[in-house]
Amino acid sequence: METQLVIPHSEAPSTITQLLDALRKVHFEPRHESKTWGDWIYLYGFRTVISIECVNGVSHAATIEHGEGEDEGEPLTSILRAFGKLGWHGIDENGEYPLVYKASKVGGKDI
Repeated sequence: METQLVIPHSEAPSTITQLLDALRKVHFEPRHESKTWGDWIYLYGFRTVISIECVNGVSHAATIEHGEGEDEGEPLTSILRAFGKLGWHGIDENGEYPLVYKASKVGGKDI
């Protein structure tokens, strides 16, 4: 299973660094690899990977390729939260939809 993500045209594209930082903020250990056929983000401890369409260091589209048994719950929920905080949207046969996330506060800080 796959989940398609895009940054709306009204938003600035995200850098790979911004994406990795957003994933770290939701407690992943992401690893970026740039291959001749595209950029990939691997998440330590999960089979799910994120394929990033990257041009000149910025990205406007990504595909979450769900690992076996990882198409619901974690890590998908946290990945969507991380991308949603950067203004990304999901996209399906009905068009774009916002990635809704709930910010939690601990000690007055967003987590």
